[in-house]
Amino acid sequence: MTAPERTWFADERHAEVLRLLATEHRVESAGLARHFGVSAESIRKDLAQLEARGLLRRVHGGAVPSQRQNEERAVVARTEYAEQKMAIAKHALRLVPDGGALLLDAGSTTLRLAELLPADRGLVVYTNAIPLASVLLQRGIAVISLGGRLRPETGAAVGPLTVAALGGINVDVAFLGTNALSFDRGLTTPDADEALVKHAMLAAARQRVFLVDRSKFGRESLAKHADLDDVDVLVTDAAISAQHRRRLLARDVAVEVAR
Repeated sequence: MTAPERTWFADERHAEVLRLLATEHRVESAGLARHFGVSAESIRKDLAQLEARGLLRRVHGGAVPSQRQNEERAVVARTEYAEQKMAIAKHALRLVPDGGALLLDAGSTTLRLAELLPADRGLVVYTNAIPLASVLLQRGIAVISLGGRLRPETGAAVGPLTVAALGGINVDVAFLGTNALSFDRGLTTPDADEALVKHAMLAAARQRVFLVDRSKFGRESLAKHADLDDVDVLVTDAAISAQHRRRLLARDVAVEVAR
C-alpha cells in the first residue's frame, strides 16, 4: 500500500478494503490508515461498519474476510451500496426497449430494476428468480418464470431444467449480475450450478448488460460464469476508478456510469 494521492470518501474506502480482503485475505489497520491518509479512529469506524454489515470480521490489528468464496448471503440481506444499486437500476432503464423481451438474472440490483420497469411498455420478462417474478407479477408486467431447483440464498432456479428452458428462448436484452469481477479471472459467483445458468443466459440474449456496483471489482469467487468478452455493456456507479474504466474499454466493454 502506498501513500494516498487523493481524498477517499467513506464508501470508496469501504470498497477498497473489501477489494484488498478479496485479493490479500487480510488487512492491517495501520496499513489502511497510511493507504487512505486518515486516522486510526476513522479506520476503526470503517471496519466496524463493514463488520456490522457482515462483510468482514475484525481481528486484533485489522480484519479478515467474513465468509469463504463458496459462501453467499441471501439476496434480501444484501443492503450495502443500496444507493448505488438503485442508481445503476435507474440508468439501466435507458437500455430497455419498448415492447421488448427481457431476461433478468437473480440478484439485488436486478431486483431494483424489476421494481422500476414500466408497466405500460408491453414488456415480456423472463427470469429464474422467484423474488423478481413476484415483484413483476404484482406490478402487472408479463412475466415468465424459468423452472428448476430453487436456491434458498438467491431464490434462483438452477439446474438442468433451467438451462434447458434458457436454450429455448431468445430475448432482446439480458440484465445480469455478478458477485465478483476480476480482470484476470472474469466474472464469478459462489455456486457452480448458478454459474451454469448465468452462463446459459449469455446465449439467450442479443445484448448482455451487466449491472455491477463498485464492491464487485477486483474480487474473485468460486465459479466463473462469464468472461469480460461476454459483456456488451457494463453499468456501474460513479466510484469506478479511472484505471478500471480504461481496462474495460481496452477489452471493448461499453461502460456506462450511473450518476
